[in-house]
Amino acid sequence: MTLSPSPPLPHPWSWSDALPAGPCRLEQPVSLLRLEGPDTLRFLHGQSSQDLVLAPAGAWRRTCCISPTGRLRALAEVLVDGGGAWLLITAGDAAAVRTALDRVLFPADAVKLGPLQEALWLEPVGLEQPVAASAPATWEPLEAGEGWRLGLATVVPAGAAVPADLAALAPLPEPETQMRRIALGLPAAGAEINEETNPFELGLADRVSLAKGCYVGQETLARLATYDGVKQQLRRWFTPASPGTGAAAPEPGSTLRDAEGQRAGQVTSALALPGGEGWIGLALVRRAALDQEQLLCAADATDAASEAEAPGAGGLQLRLSRPERFVAPPVGAGGG
Repeated sequence: MTLSPSPPLPHPWSWSDALPAGPCRLEQPVSLLRLEGPDTLRFLHGQSSQDLVLAPAGAWRRTCCISPTGRLRALAEVLVDGGGAWLLITAGDAAAVRTALDRVLFPADAVKLGPLQEALWLEPVGLEQPVAASAPATWEPLEAGEGWRLGLATVVPAGAAVPADLAALAPLPEPETQMRRIALGLPAAGAEINEETNPFELGLADRVSLAKGCYVGQETLARLATYDGVKQQLRRWFTPASPGTGAAAPEPGSTLRDAEGQRAGQVTSALALPGGEGWIGLALVRRAALDQEQLLCAADATDAASEAEAPGAGGLQLRLSRPERFVAPPVGAGGG
């Protein structure tokens, strides 16, 4: 039995509405982990997804902290200096990352692992700024005070002074911060970052090196790339408010189905838009449904049986699009 198609969605709202309309300051708590010693880069090279072993002092590299099975644990920035490197964990469980590193650190490794420290990621945002992520290259120390400049962003340890140019901007409120995150397709801990997803599914291929040799999770990621094995990809979605339909708001865990009633994915993040305009969010969409512009979201995360009995009842049509910062998975010679 097939699902009853819903009327086409109206288009009064666009994804540009989810981005800040004027200059303001994004504030994001992050964690700092210091690694000191001559083996620092070799050690991090083997425990994360980016090519780090030959990175010079002053280099800034984006990477993923992954499990032996290629699952994503955290997103991190590596800031290389003359004595070692700072691991800046921007999303994910920082304590779990440190524990995993400490577990594989042997006495023969010339690396000293420091304690976790709190810090702030500060970034000017607004429509006048490019939405595409700039390619990281080098970091610069702050001219006055503690911290680093990373392109447009600044990172300061907790309690350190905020640079004057950023202090002059109003902080971006939390709802608008989440709207921006969803519009750009930035994965969050507990939603998209978990023990079930890998970097390629979440559009993080630019953080993965497939040519750097052996590292934790390398076999899984190399196989996914070589044989075109990524089975789902991250997509953002929007659905307008639909008074009178009786449909519940989309929730993380809700099943997505195509017009024939086949499972097509799962909602991972959901956020109500201000003014009752509807909802936006992120979802992992199965490969067979990636060319679909709309999918049906059932009423809640436990509706699979009821949906099979009463198709089309209580669902919302979600309009899908590819997030701004999603990088497509690589496909190697064995793909297709």
